[in-house]
Amino acid sequence: MSGTISPAASTTGGSEQNAPPYQITKGVNGLDKVILRDVRGNSAEIYLYGAQLTSWKTENREELLFTSSKAIFKPPKPIRGGIPLCFPQFSNFGNLEAHGFARNRFWIIDPSPPPFPTPSPNKMFVDLLLKPTEGDRKIWPHSFEFRLRVTLGPSGDLLLTSRIRNTNADGKPFSFTFAYHNYFSVSDISEVRVEGLETMDYLDNLQNRQRFTEQGDAITFESEVDRVYLSTPTKLAIVDHEKKRTYVIRKEGLPDAVVWNPWDKKSKQLPDLAPSEYKHMLCIESAAVEKPITLKPGQEWKGRQELSYVSSSYCSGQLDPQRVTRSSR
Repeated sequence: MSGTISPAASTTGGSEQNAPPYQITKGVNGLDKVILRDVRGNSAEIYLYGAQLTSWKTENREELLFTSSKAIFKPPKPIRGGIPLCFPQFSNFGNLEAHGFARNRFWIIDPSPPPFPTPSPNKMFVDLLLKPTEGDRKIWPHSFEFRLRVTLGPSGDLLLTSRIRNTNADGKPFSFTFAYHNYFSVSDISEVRVEGLETMDYLDNLQNRQRFTEQGDAITFESEVDRVYLSTPTKLAIVDHEKKRTYVIRKEGLPDAVVWNPWDKKSKQLPDLAPSEYKHMLCIESAAVEKPITLKPGQEWKGRQELSYVSSSYCSGQLDPQRVTRSSR
């Protein structure tokens, strides 16, 4: 099962055969980005800066991820929106800069990754690699290899697989927290429900991380929310009634789930977010926060998430997302 810690696979196996092609082009401010696109028109765009997804579109060219109109594509600033990678620290759960440094480093395309077991070989994917610089080691004194595979599935689903390996030569273990900081595009935050977190305990970041238990049968939004739900199910659903669409998040190796929307007051404090854009975004993040992951030298951790969507003709109030979260594809 994904998410277990194991001795790292050898990197001598070479690249996988017949890897599908991808396009490298220039994005905002001349930053390099990779485009994955299938024959039906589903697509994903990933900047090498931060290994950050900034676009995931359906075959009808409808954008599924939210990226702020005021996002700053200028290193070392992080990019507001898409799917930032939080490593080696989530938020301020530690002494490093918020969300760590992986999201504001330049990654490289890995031309010869170790094998990534995948259910189907007929997928569009790209492999990215991050290793620490001397500057990184000064603020976090460890050696690691962070490999990310971004896969565009045959049905337009999006799969992210992270493999982090301890390459310390001094025999020391290290610990980290992690999150895929997913920004989903929604029609109106007040028309959205999150299913799958009922009865779960959570840490409320708006109340000094006090621990509470979710009482509602779904999470709805009418003010700022910033919570870390603990030991959550492997499948969650975001129901957008107005768009008649349900996002489905499947995750492995990532026990926690962060729910965040800044609402109006907090949005005004964020220079890279337009004041009204909070209405059209929702962050549901696949994470490992409460219990840091510890790796001994040579050990590797894997955390993966699959994002998909279900279009629905149901009207608001008639869609039963429990059928989505309980069923399997």
